[in-house]
Amino acid sequence: MKPCLFLRLAFVFALLTPFLSSNAAQPNIVIFYADDLGWGEISAQGFSKDIPTPHIDSLAQNGLRFTNGYVAATYCSPSRAGLMTGRYPTRFGHEFNTVANTVGLRSDQTTMATRLKALGYATAAIGKWHLGNQPENRPTKRGFDEFYGTLNNTPFFHPTNFIDSRISNEVREVTDDTFYTTNAYADRAVDWLEKNQAKPCFLYLPFNAVHAPLQAPKKYLDRFPNITDEKRKTFAAMMSAMDDAIGRVLTKIRALGQEENTLVFFISDNGGPTASTTSYNGPLRGFKMTTFEGGPRVPFIAQWKGKIPAGKTYDFPVMNLDVLPTALIAAGGKPEASWSLDGVDLMPYLTGKQTSRPHQTLYWRYGPQWAIRHGDLKLVVSKGGSGQPELYDLATDIGESKDLASAQPAKVKELQALWDKWSAEQAPASTPDAGGGATKKNKKKKGN
Repeated sequence: MKPCLFLRLAFVFALLTPFLSSNAAQPNIVIFYADDLGWGEISAQGFSKDIPTPHIDSLAQNGLRFTNGYVAATYCSPSRAGLMTGRYPTRFGHEFNTVANTVGLRSDQTTMATRLKALGYATAAIGKWHLGNQPENRPTKRGFDEFYGTLNNTPFFHPTNFIDSRISNEVREVTDDTFYTTNAYADRAVDWLEKNQAKPCFLYLPFNAVHAPLQAPKKYLDRFPNITDEKRKTFAAMMSAMDDAIGRVLTKIRALGQEENTLVFFISDNGGPTASTTSYNGPLRGFKMTTFEGGPRVPFIAQWKGKIPAGKTYDFPVMNLDVLPTALIAAGGKPEASWSLDGVDLMPYLTGKQTSRPHQTLYWRYGPQWAIRHGDLKLVVSKGGSGQPELYDLATDIGESKDLASAQPAKVKELQALWDKWSAEQAPASTPDAGGGATKKNKKKKGN
């Protein structure tokens, strides 16, 4: 080789090296998003013992379990809107499920998939979308290379509103009698990881388990002969199927030699609707669609072997809004101030570089229900409550049983003022209808 040619090649290689090494270091991002799973349900939480969840528990054993993990909304579509944007869904009028059915995730809101795709990631959404049925709002139009799942709630057998983007982006009903969503989602996830192992991957796997309707194959029902309540038995079977599906994905990641280069989150979209499905919220008061702790406080685990401490708990409050900035920065990106993210990068906190709280204050608004957590004090107006702001110290009263409002009026006033200021920054509130939707259309606020 001529010396000048060698020098030119060396120069080109030197220029490319930072990009090559950066790409090699980019971690895979995997998000398991359970549906309607109560805070006390997984066995790692220490409350429920009748449904083994060994694969979910392995994430807690190999990573961090967040004892104060929250989502930014108390039910399905707004919770997903917060996860995908890193912003309070109330900021852009996504306060209720009907937004997904009428206008979908607003076009000026950028998804995590779009942001990671710009960094060179392969992206797939496999499961329940629930961010817009309209063609322009389907996952492949919102940053995902591939979508395999349903646009919103569906039966587990013969799912309706189903799309397999490898075939078509048109909606169809699955007629195959052997098809069960949870198992099929694991099949596709494993296949997709195999096909895309040469690139950094973002796999978003939002199960429709364990949302109603309660349906499960005999294989999983047979695992629980000692549960005599039929509703609880079917729920247990659904939970076990989801745990198996997660195990299959984790096994594939390990087989591909990518376990130490994969950041994994396991989160529920909201608390359990106990009466309808038996999903258990442990000692928490309230349930799905309430602003007591049983609504927004959820199972929340992060694993990144070699980067996140293993087998420990993290006790400061975190929120699903933190996933986007955490993933983006891990991938080599840098959030811009103009994005107006409400989430933060959790990694400095999880590794001990930052010892303060990631969030001093968290907020919720769901029609007339609302809450603010400031430090360990929570001011809340919720269905099932007195109708007046109630004050609780979550450090000593996780079950929100002792209202301190009359004893600490100054704190009530302080937290009310903080919440009022935050609420005024959100899109105008709407009145929820009986189904949890909105009867008055929100005005749009400029977003990103």
